[in-house]
Amino acid sequence: MLNQTSITEFLLLGMTDIQELQSFLFVIILIIYFVSVTGNGAILIVVISDPRLHSPMYFFLGNLSCLDICYSTVTLPKMLENFLSTHKAISFLGCISQLHFFHFLGSTEVMLLAVMAFDRFVAICKPLRYTVIMNHQVCIQMAVTVWIIGFFHALLHSVTTSRINFCGSNHIRHFFCDVKPLLELACGDTDLNEWLLHTVTETIAMGSFFLTLLSYFYIIVYLFLKTHSCSMLRKALSTCASHFMLVVLLFGPVFFIYIRPASGNSMDQDRTVAIMYSVVTPALNPLIYTLRNKEVKGALKRVIRRRP
Repeated sequence: MLNQTSITEFLLLGMTDIQELQSFLFVIILIIYFVSVTGNGAILIVVISDPRLHSPMYFFLGNLSCLDICYSTVTLPKMLENFLSTHKAISFLGCISQLHFFHFLGSTEVMLLAVMAFDRFVAICKPLRYTVIMNHQVCIQMAVTVWIIGFFHALLHSVTTSRINFCGSNHIRHFFCDVKPLLELACGDTDLNEWLLHTVTETIAMGSFFLTLLSYFYIIVYLFLKTHSCSMLRKALSTCASHFMLVVLLFGPVFFIYIRPASGNSMDQDRTVAIMYSVVTPALNPLIYTLRNKEVKGALKRVIRRRP
């Protein structure tokens, strides 16, 4: 049941209160959002339509592109609206919904990156058993599992946050609704919310990051010990490089915001760092994969040639 308080809406203070920057930021964020949606949409289309990309690696890449489209859409349209509006309000239900889907899609993505690292580990270190281990049914089960875990993880945050007693100011020092900014406005007990944030969320983030690093550690050790061809070594490492770039770009800001100790000006720092993982990273996914992946570039060219 949602919290019954006098607060029926929140005001999102946004990225900056400098009025002269609003129009400039609107254009920049609009371009980034367009790149994110069209780029990830193009990857999703070619992964579905091109039979040559019907493999576990591209199945998970399609999931990642779908996640990034939704992830951008959770926060950026509202941010764009607020750049042009003087009343930057979001309803109580809208705020809780945004919080839910932000954590749902975000936690699903960090777990999916761990699954993608495991897929690369099996493909490189156990190539003869790859099609047996990563068969179609297993891939679907792994994808469905991370989506379900992500949903229920977010549900914990949205339900417990909706039951907080809010009093006083309804000004959120952020450009979207997140747990930490909302806890600043609470006037009741928030121990459970903080425990969920610092235990459950950290466990998902740290666990996914550890499994990702472990997969890459085994890949690197295997390649240096077993591969005697420099060209094969370079090709294998290149295949993993684009994925690892996304891991660094996503996990770095997430660790900074959700795992480091809080400080007096942490919310202003969090708001700046959040731009990286909520705005920039979803747009980089298609750029990284299309620029570094010959198969995706080839599939895009084939799709373009088939157009009338």
